Amino acid sequence: MARVRLSVAERREELLRAAVEQIEVRGVAAVRIADVAAVLGVSNALVLYHFSTKEKLVAAAFAHAAEADLAHLRKLLSRRTSAVRRLRAAVRWYAPTGQAKGWRLWIEGWAASLRDPALRNVAADLDQQWKAELAEVIEEGAAAGEFHCDDPMSVAWRLTALLDGLAVQMTSYAGPLSRATMLAWTDEALARELGVDRAALTA
Repeated sequence: MARVRLSVAERREELLRAAVEQIEVRGVAAVRIADVAAVLGVSNALVLYHFSTKEKLVAAAFAHAAEADLAHLRKLLSRRTSAVRRLRAAVRWYAPTGQAKGWRLWIEGWAASLRDPALRNVAADLDQQWKAELAEVIEEGAAAGEFHCDDPMSVAWRLTALLDGLAVQMTSYAGPLSRATMLAWTDEALARELGVDRAALTA
């Protein structure tokens, strides 16, 4: 059956989705242009036409995945509720669930970025955007008098550092830490950082 002709934007989107899936399955080091092409039934040349090297494809795939997550984060943080409740929703969503495919992708990306400057730049930029989004809501909450915070960006750094570390533990070592325990710890950390009682997180 003939393939439907896609626009350039649609084709890139298709290739990026396939690349993300293959990275999750095979890992950054093992994934090949041929793997992405095969899953879509297209030629290697077509993939290379859109992304001239594997490194560029991988960096674009990580940006694609992270931008989708950022869009969801912004949706959570734009809800019409208190800053405290928005932050708790974001923190709990950030935490790994189930098979943690998204976290496996990012752990792969962090490891690969040690040797890939293009991927490192993409990951660093997206990481800063995450922190900036959280810091903005922390600043809003402080301005509204929900809590006191002199340095929203430092709070955002500490929260994401805690979440990243816990996610690596949960994703890499199945069993030692339950999701319920991790969420309890993140609630405690958020309440402590904002100087509020834990009950205020769900009030």
